[in-house]
Amino acid sequence: MPVIKPISDLRNNFNEISEICHKEGEPVFITKNGQGDLVVMSMALYEKQQALLDLYRKLGEAEAQSASGMPRVSHEELMGKLRNRVNEK
Repeated sequence: MPVIKPISDLRNNFNEISEICHKEGEPVFITKNGQGDLVVMSMALYEKQQALLDLYRKLGEAEAQSASGMPRVSHEELMGKLRNRVNEK
């Protein structure tokens, strides 16, 4: 269930909001005059979300390349090439 706090809590109870963000691993939604205004989250959650967005972007690019008919490499062929590189060093 989302945690929703008024903006006055951000000013008056920052440590509590910080603790919620870190313990729960979820964002805290901040309201101003009864309307949504801000989202506060831990750096760990932010970095995780950025990594997921990057992964989704890369998957989208891969799907677009696959749909365009670009030549593909089989798993066995790729692993063979990697093994050869490792064994050469």
